[in-house]
Amino acid sequence: MSQDTPDLPLTPDDVAQILALLGDGKQDELDLTTPRYRLRLTRGPRGDWTQDWQTRGAAGLTVAVAAAATSVAVVVEEGVHAVMPPLPGTFYRSPQPGAPPFVSVGDRVEPNTVVCIIETMKLMTSVHAGMSGVVVAIDAENGQLIDKDAVLLRIRPEG
Repeated sequence: MSQDTPDLPLTPDDVAQILALLGDGKQDELDLTTPRYRLRLTRGPRGDWTQDWQTRGAAGLTVAVAAAATSVAVVVEEGVHAVMPPLPGTFYRSPQPGAPPFVSVGDRVEPNTVVCIIETMKLMTSVHAGMSGVVVAIDAENGQLIDKDAVLLRIRPEG
């Protein structure tokens, strides 16, 4: 992979710096901004990490959507939008085994409502509804390995 590829915003040196900052285990949150990217990590109650990151182009413009702020862009039927994962991984409906799901069919959601998490390489990424509305379907199964183009759930917008 070339260094010009935007798919990997972090270099090995970047990762080493992040690990050094988190090495003592005292931090539960990290918000790191560089000229190339912004990375926010938050440690959950079980010690797992969720991420929210953006890469920046040469002009300082964002060229990748924050992972935790998934967009709702695919129309699956008239008036219903699909929530898509920010990256491939394992779909989880709840924050931990045995906990209630983040959302169920019929629940009202706001743009910042966490609707599920995607685990990729032991990193938990929160997925937000991205819009106000009502959950009308949950298409992925808990624990299912999903691709980036999978439909996780569907929301009927309010208004």
